[in-house]
Amino acid sequence: MPLLSDQQVIQRIFTHIDEKTTDLADESWREAIENYRSQDRLNQEIELLRKLPVPFCPAAAIPETGSFLARSAAGTPLIVTRDEQGEVKAYRNACRHRGMQLAQGSGQTGVFVCPYHAWAYGLDGSLQHIPHDYGFPDLNKCEHSLVAVTAFERHGLVFVIQEESDNRGALDGLDDIPQLIGDDQKIFASEEFVSAVNWKLDMEANLEGYHIKPTHRESFYPYGFDNLNVVETFGQNSRVTFPFRRIEKLRDIPEQERNISGLVTYVYQLFPNVIIAVLSNHTSVSISEPLSPTETRFHNFKLNNKGEGAELSEKAKKDADFVTETGGKEDAAMVAGIQESLGSGANTHFSYGKFEKAIIHFHKNLHKGLANV
Repeated sequence: MPLLSDQQVIQRIFTHIDEKTTDLADESWREAIENYRSQDRLNQEIELLRKLPVPFCPAAAIPETGSFLARSAAGTPLIVTRDEQGEVKAYRNACRHRGMQLAQGSGQTGVFVCPYHAWAYGLDGSLQHIPHDYGFPDLNKCEHSLVAVTAFERHGLVFVIQEESDNRGALDGLDDIPQLIGDDQKIFASEEFVSAVNWKLDMEANLEGYHIKPTHRESFYPYGFDNLNVVETFGQNSRVTFPFRRIEKLRDIPEQERNISGLVTYVYQLFPNVIIAVLSNHTSVSISEPLSPTETRFHNFKLNNKGEGAELSEKAKKDADFVTETGGKEDAAMVAGIQESLGSGANTHFSYGKFEKAIIHFHKNLHKGLANV
């Protein structure tokens, strides 16, 4: 189903405020604790990630010809770059000589040169140069190009698919929603770090407002509501709307003249491991890469919001710093506490209630996807 318009979201929020309600799931859900602790389960999840179209980075991370970003996705080292025609390309980050990774981090180049023996590859992946090539008289360069994986741009994001399958993942329903990241949005901050938590626990922390008052009593709650959300699903994805109290100023404005910008936070979950949060002055993209049942590597990008020029960059940075240093740290502490208690024996399963609709949607689709791996 297409997402609600901004005006429809506003009206639903007013209804919830007036009636002291929130969006509810049709059913509750029980998720086994073992699914957060099992190495076999994690291996299946990583295999699923390889078969899905998964966002690798915002397109703004590789803005020009030769721009590249190299990192591991679902345990596979990859390079994403932009070729001479401006098209996005992705390759397995391994030299065709003896497998050394060609690039690390991000940058810009016209040629990828292996740091081990200096074999060189063009942006199109073709093997262009072998030092002392007379030592390889029978080697066909055309058969030793970098190994490509499927890559394309959609909604301002670069998607990769490592192994083709019938599961559309995040693409399921994506064409029915507005553009997530615009061409005019620029990255002003990025970071990569490893946290000692299962990737699903962090994903869940973004997908419900049931915890707002107890967890964020001094940070988010004074500006927002406790357990008041609009929760929508589109395909295997979801959107959770967190309204601010200041949305009340729209009450007396005609419906078609209401502007929701800055009055809610839209949190999109692109199945299965990406969170995009559209906040007051910036948009954050967080990609969770599971490393083990107890470790996740996070790749986070912060962009200015649509239509904002350089003069508003400081406002966006201030907005981002507030979120990271307050609510972000509070959520991280909760997730760390849950991770530590997983082995306590207190629970055999977690119980998700009807307030946690987006989490239930996530787990239902994850179980369904794993059944076909």
